[in-house]
Amino acid sequence: MTNKTILIADDDKAIRTVLARALGREGYDVRLSSNAATLWRWVSNGEGDIVISDVMMPDDNGLDMLVRIKKIRPELPVIIMSAQNTLMTAVKAAESGAYEYLPKPFDLEELFLAIKNGLSPKNKLDKAVSIKNEEDIPLIGRSPAMQNVYRIMARLMNTDLTVMITGETGTGKELVAKALHDFGQRRNAPFVAINMAAIPKELIESELFGHEKGSFTGAVSKNIGRFEKAKGGTLFLDEIGDMPMEAQTRLLRVLQEGEFVSVGGGDPVKINVRIIAATHRNLKTLIAQGLFREDLYYRLNVAPINLPPLRDRKSDIDDLVRFFLANYSEENNSTPKVMATNAIEQLKKYDWPGNIRELENIVHRLAALYNEDEISFENVITELSEGNIIQSDSDDQNSDQLYFSETLQQSIHRHLKKYFDAHNVDELPPKGLYGRILSEMERPLIELSLNATKGNQIKASEMLGLNRNTLRKKIKELNIPIIKDRL
Repeated sequence: MTNKTILIADDDKAIRTVLARALGREGYDVRLSSNAATLWRWVSNGEGDIVISDVMMPDDNGLDMLVRIKKIRPELPVIIMSAQNTLMTAVKAAESGAYEYLPKPFDLEELFLAIKNGLSPKNKLDKAVSIKNEEDIPLIGRSPAMQNVYRIMARLMNTDLTVMITGETGTGKELVAKALHDFGQRRNAPFVAINMAAIPKELIESELFGHEKGSFTGAVSKNIGRFEKAKGGTLFLDEIGDMPMEAQTRLLRVLQEGEFVSVGGGDPVKINVRIIAATHRNLKTLIAQGLFREDLYYRLNVAPINLPPLRDRKSDIDDLVRFFLANYSEENNSTPKVMATNAIEQLKKYDWPGNIRELENIVHRLAALYNEDEISFENVITELSEGNIIQSDSDDQNSDQLYFSETLQQSIHRHLKKYFDAHNVDELPPKGLYGRILSEMERPLIELSLNATKGNQIKASEMLGLNRNTLRKKIKELNIPIIKDRL
């Protein structure tokens, strides 16, 4: 049992009750307050071994109070919790000297671990970098899926750790890399990006490390590589999974030795850059296939950040739509537009295989094509049902999903129109319309699902949310032929 005292301030009685019971069972002495004033009095009197504070309280802001706490008791660990889950909140918490930031809702095990580490004699409270203002933060979203991303980013901004960002195409990997640079300790030096998938493999080494005049056919002059251009700053290696094996070997050697030699050169050049890599591919699968070096993977995957797909953070669509509409208006010097609530809700029903990039494309398209100040539900339905979504460059799996989604919506639109056109406009269809439409759609739905998964029934059943045996039964009942590698 421990005699350590935890001071908790939160105006939510339910949260205070849960924390008091949970921490009491762990053997801590817990003192509770619903306001900042009482917490400040305790801290000023030298009480407590660790503090847990909410940000928004009726009489003060927890982050402002944190700054004052650090002035009088700099070694007192403070854990900040907040429901205002933006990257700005996480970074401000780190900037103000918080030991840990926990976005609500959080797992109690996370809190226990944070308390244990905070009370450890090895506890080290780093001073975080100062930042600009909220308008400079490029990442949009307050969903639970993004909270952990913000938390990890805030902790990494004041470090030089190598970061590996993973996530599907269009999730904003370069935005995360740029934010880590812009608010980090190398922000006054260059941010240099290179996309491995966009450069011919025979030119990658030259692009990374530079080349000397005459070092190969076409090298008519000396070229400075990206490593040298990023000196003192950040080098962003985008789509690292597409780097050819020969270049991987050389990159590994450079990272190990801390220097490189340009193509055709002789004198080594010391490197002083922070490496941030990104990929939409599964590197462990590539390693198993012999397409990616395992030792390079561990060199790059020091601090991993996984970005959630948009389908797992649909509550962020409201904020994203407003952001994209405002951007469109500013860039095109046009009247600001809004989107109807039911139109946004319709966007949330789509799974966005192209992720944020795809959403941005359709919002800009809607803003350009429709003259009204408010984009309506009907406008959105028209664009989605007619398959007019601008497809972003994506991997094969995303392309299959986009094909499936667009084709299915076109099919539904066609079938419904066909049915209603067959009836007198003054007369409602007979009862049982739902069942008839459902049965009419079931076969193409399953066929399209099998097409999207190239005949893989396990993946098709997962995508449809059906039991595998149920899907097999329906395939048999509907006499759907099973063809591997459909499409």
